[in-house]
Amino acid sequence: MYDFTACIVTYNTPKNDLKKIIKCFQKIKLNFKLWISDNSEKDDLKSFFKEIDDNRIEYIFNNSNKGFGAGHNVVIDKLINSSEISEFHLIINADIFFEENIVEKIFEYMKRHSEIGQIGPKIRDLEGNFSYTCRLFPKPLNLVFRRFLPFKNIVYKMDYDYEMRWANFEKIMEVPILSGCFIFLRVSALKEIGGFDERYFMYMEDYDLCRRIGQKYKVVYYPEVEIFHEHGKASYKSRKMMMFHVKSAIKYFNKWGWFFDKERKIKNDETRERYFKEN
Repeated sequence: MYDFTACIVTYNTPKNDLKKIIKCFQKIKLNFKLWISDNSEKDDLKSFFKEIDDNRIEYIFNNSNKGFGAGHNVVIDKLINSSEISEFHLIINADIFFEENIVEKIFEYMKRHSEIGQIGPKIRDLEGNFSYTCRLFPKPLNLVFRRFLPFKNIVYKMDYDYEMRWANFEKIMEVPILSGCFIFLRVSALKEIGGFDERYFMYMEDYDLCRRIGQKYKVVYYPEVEIFHEHGKASYKSRKMMMFHVKSAIKYFNKWGWFFDKERKIKNDETRERYFKEN
């Protein structure tokens, strides 16, 4: 049994990105298994991973691109349908970089806190700028309509609350939503709720998964460690990615509710009240 397993979904991912993240994994002192789930049109990475020659890393060619969540579900299904492969599973983007002992610290914290189903670290960009990656459950204004609002002051006020900018990000705290670029999960939680909802091709599948985990476990932001994310907010830089984001947001609200979402109101109110009571 592994201490933890991990999966990276690739789609024409630059080999330099993969080299960086693999070097990070190879410094980890825990017993792990890393799968590379490739959604690319061709299995060009097959020879690349043969050259790496690390039996802890396994390449899977999916021969199709059914989406980010579907690529991860190839591995999640293995975990769910097996009696024991690992206690924890890490879903991670290829453009992530982390120093030594980061995963070890998260692993140890999760071992001590069985009530946590998902945990996420502090995240910075490569210049060291802090990223506000904790979220309340979104309203349509936060994800869909804000794109078309011309009033920056209104957008800023919406983001201030939605991105929990009122919180102290130096403290461990329970939150509704964490970033999908680094998702450290308890496998027993996945066995209860299942994997990603494959109706989302790209974007929002992480929100959906996090929300389902939060119905049964705590979702916790853990700033005792930090990682670096290179290509964050791609949907703000590409019209194509923006359209993927909007389409997925529509699917999210069709599933969970647009303007009438009782769970959203309760969870968001509880998050604010808990924070301001403790601080």
